[in-house]
Amino acid sequence: MEFNLIITGVGGQGGLTLSRIIGSAAMHEGYKVRIGETLGMSQRYGSVLSYLRFGEDVYSPLIEEGEANLMLALEPAEALRNARFLSKKSYAIVNAYLIHTATTLVGKERYPDLDEIKEALSKICPTDMFNFQEVADKINPRTLGVIMLGYAYGKGLIPLKKESLKEGIKETLKEKLWEINFRALERGIKLAR
Repeated sequence: MEFNLIITGVGGQGGLTLSRIIGSAAMHEGYKVRIGETLGMSQRYGSVLSYLRFGEDVYSPLIEEGEANLMLALEPAEALRNARFLSKKSYAIVNAYLIHTATTLVGKERYPDLDEIKEALSKICPTDMFNFQEVADKINPRTLGVIMLGYAYGKGLIPLKKESLKEGIKETLKEKLWEINFRALERGIKLAR
């Protein structure tokens, strides 16, 4: 078994924390885990990309183009920017909440329409686009990634047990954040059904 996950978003959205939660969960189940990160200007809403691979024999953290099993895109334009990792065997879960970058704010780049993004990604692989941020805001804005993780789990797209995901939350986050993130995980699972 080998599982390749791409987590993409912009700085400050919690993509790196999410990769650590999932990585801990996979180690909890005895898998080898490799995480690679490409950071833009993460403090300034720059692109952030995490490669997360786990399985029996996983040596390199990098994921080849077209080899992702799953993409969790915390930001829609970043999903498009990293579509090269997707193929027919992939699945994309995209947060339909725009975050403008410096280049779109000053008009150097046009921010693509959400429908255009969904259409482009859907030509490559099954794509679920939903405003997960709106759901997170009702619990705590910082639970976005965990809600999306719960959604992926609820759809049967993450080959890990729920108990392991909870262990990943415990190992990665401070104790005072456990309960709220368990709630976020459950909310994501409910959304998927």
